[in-house]
Amino acid sequence: MRIIDVVSCRSAAVGDGLVDMTTRIVLNVDMKSTAAVWTIGELAARSGVARHVLRHWESEDLLSPQRSTAGHRRYRPDDVYRVATILLAKEAGLGLGEIRAMTTGSAQQRTAVLHEHRAELRNRIAAAQACLALIECALECDHEDIGTCPHFRAAVAHRVTALQR
Repeated sequence: MRIIDVVSCRSAAVGDGLVDMTTRIVLNVDMKSTAAVWTIGELAARSGVARHVLRHWESEDLLSPQRSTAGHRRYRPDDVYRVATILLAKEAGLGLGEIRAMTTGSAQQRTAVLHEHRAELRNRIAAAQACLALIECALECDHEDIGTCPHFRAAVAHRVTALQR
């Protein structure tokens, strides 16, 4: 793509009068060869995030790409960094509201969100470890019928008690 910008200016006096000069500035910009600006399609393809998801993140104030003169989204390196941040936070289990608070909120808000999420993760990890222990016990059990295994029966009794509360 070739962008030509013409700027008119008045220059210093020559003789008795001013001389009008026109300066021509020519910039050669190849949008496809530079990683400085990506279209929504390029960012979607490179990040594995669907276009509609990028638009949704924009509507949630998580992204704010610049626009071309034709109104097309243009993603710059800071937007790409933001997408990577969102993906990483989503992998950690954070929701969009939590991600917004973490990335645009105060240090106090970020800390509160992360403390709360850490507690949730610890609870899920403990539950997953209990499930893993039950599965390992069942795999090592010598009982023909899992329902007769004392460890399995104790786990079921514990669940029944929890349901009755």
